[in-house]
Parts: sequence; structure tokens; C-alpha cells
Amino acid sequence: MSRLDDCYNIHDLRDAAKRRLPKAVFEFVDRSTEDELALRNNRTAFETIKLKHRALVDVSGRSTKTTLFGKEISLPMAIAPTGAAGLCWYEGELELAKAAARAKIPFTLATGAMTSMEKIAKEANFRLWFQLYVWKQRELSYQLIERAKNNGFEALIVTTDTIVPPNREYNARNGFLLPFHPTWRFTRDIMQHPTWFATVLLKYFTTIGMPRNENYPDPYRRPIGTDPGTREVMRQDSLNWDDIRIFRDKWPGILMLKGINRVDDALKAISYGVDGLIVSNHGGRNMDSAAATLDMLPEIAEAVGDKATVILDSGIRRGSDIVKAMALGAKCVLTGRATLYGTAAGGEAGASKAVGFIQTEMDKTMAYTGLNRVDEISTDIFFGDRRTNRLMAD
Repeated sequence: MSRLDDCYNIHDLRDAAKRRLPKAVFEFVDRSTEDELALRNNRTAFETIKLKHRALVDVSGRSTKTTLFGKEISLPMAIAPTGAAGLCWYEGELELAKAAARAKIPFTLATGAMTSMEKIAKEANFRLWFQLYVWKQRELSYQLIERAKNNGFEALIVTTDTIVPPNREYNARNGFLLPFHPTWRFTRDIMQHPTWFATVLLKYFTTIGMPRNENYPDPYRRPIGTDPGTREVMRQDSLNWDDIRIFRDKWPGILMLKGINRVDDALKAISYGVDGLIVSNHGGRNMDSAAATLDMLPEIAEAVGDKATVILDSGIRRGSDIVKAMALGAKCVLTGRATLYGTAAGGEAGASKAVGFIQTEMDKTMAYTGLNRVDEISTDIFFGDRRTNRLMAD
């Protein structure tokens, strides 16, 4: 029996990923920053919302399908950009993209991915989105935008919430720092995980050498973490609204901003021609005092209305989480860790299993709450006042 046969939910996939990955790699994926307050708050926000069962409704014709940006998807979920996928599995981004295409949901390729956008477009072309970290030298960003456009990517997601490097202290403790200098602790960690070493790191070494950030601009497409100068050229603390205006002019497709957590920012983004707003705190991985995204979602969704598509990111672990997010105004959710655990546990098969778990759970939640269609989801299914429940939990 394979490790995937023993998995029945995302938590099981997380346990399988933890066993297979070196500690440094697993904690880079799994943990957040500083005291990990934001990470816990994201989950608490979902867990404090209780739902009411609705009786005697015919839900035999229910479906998790919905329409996003004018096209149908199998459930209101897309794969978030995760730069570590290529360390979880050999060409893990491709494994994730194939699983997303099979499930008929969008996949987002990260700027820091270790599989090129050309290969993703060739081998897993369903609905592809590209996430952009803006480079200090803006011309390098423009090159990436043009490259994504030429490869048929449907959407461009500009990440706005990582303007300075996050304070992830555990990376330093684990010897997992960039530029990469293997420490004795990290080397021992790798040697204690021979399967990962043989199927991931050694496979890179025997094909392309050290894994590379394949979507970096040409001058910086080098083995990961070997160039200390890359951090300086990727500084984003000068990112501003003028950049968004330029990106809108250069990008003909769907344009989204990731990390929009204020109503005023949301409305300003719309005035700049943005199509989608992703309410995100980067999975709790950046600012540790960040509010839970589910708590910020309702006022943003209400203010935006139909002027843009609001998507929720950060904290999704169960299908019921999607139902709760949609009841509060999201049209779709992004999931990062959940499908990354699956990828780490079993490549494409593991990622597909993760998506399948979430879709099954969403389907059952819809049945219990008497819903046949995604557009029927509303706060009518909530028990009590969610703000009161949140205060009691706190």
C-alpha cells in the first residue's frame, strides 16, 4: 500500500509530506513567520464559523461547478503560486499543473518556480496564471510579462504583500538560507531523507545540475541561491500604483493583485483597471500581525460588488472552508499548502488527491446545507453571528 492509500484528508497528506521531506524543506512550506500568529488566525477564522443543516431539500442534482472570468471550472478553487513546489517533487510545478488541468481548475505558476513557463504551457495547458514578483529593474519584469503573454497565460497576478523579505527565523535555524550555503545541519537533514534525495535533488543533479529559478529573466536564471546579488535586484519596496498602470497597459489578459486587504486599496485597484483582487496575507508567511483574510473579506467584497472578482487566499484546508469563503463574498479561493502537501507526498497523484478531498468535502457541505448550486451559497447557512462567535473563540 502506497503512502497515498493511507491518506484520507489534507492533514494526512501533510503528515506524509512531513515524513518524506527534509525538515528544512517541510518547514519552509508548512510554517509561517515570527510567532506564527497570522497562520493560526487564518485557521481560527474558518473554524469559528458554524453552519446550519437544512432538512428535506432535494440536492441530488448538486454541483461544485462555477464560472470564473467567464469560463467554467469544476469547483471554485485555483492553485496558488508556490515557489517551493520544485523542491517538494522533481518538477513539482509541472506535477501540480497537470493535476489542476485534470481537475479543470486554474493553476498559478510562481516567479520562483523551478519549471519553466514554456514547459508548463506545453504539457499542462488548461487555465494558466502567472504570478509576478516585481523586480527593482522594471525592464526585467516587463520581460517576464511578455514571456507569459507569448506562452498563452490567461492571467497575470502581481504580488503586492512582499515588499521586504519576511522574518522567517526557522529558515536560519534549519540552515535553509539564500544565498544557499549548505550547513552541516542541513546536509545531515538531507541524508536522513534518502528517498527525497534520490528522487528530487539527485534527479536535478543528473539532468540540469542544481535546480534553477527557470522563470527568472535571462541574466539571473542561475542555480537557486548561488547569486547573492539576486536579492538586491529583486527588491520590491519601490512598488507603487504607477507600476500597476504600466502592467495594465502591457498585459492584455486578466490582471489581478494579490495581497489586497483594505477597502480603499481595493477600490483604487479597480480604478486602475484591475480585474481581480486576491484577499491574502501570504498564508501568514509575511507580516505576523496580519488580520485573518476571512475577517477582511466581507467588507472588501461588499465594497467591490460586481466591479471586480474577489478571491480569497490563505488558510484553506477543507471543502467547507470554500463554502464559508463564498458565503462571505469570494468568487473563488486559492490554495497553496494543501495541494503542496499532496505534491510532496506523491507528485501529480498526490496533488490530484488533495484537490479531490477538497471537492468531495465541498460537495458534502453543500448537501448538508441544502444547496444545489454554488451561486446559492450565502450567509443564510451560518449559525449565529460570526462576529460574536469569533469574539467568543478569542
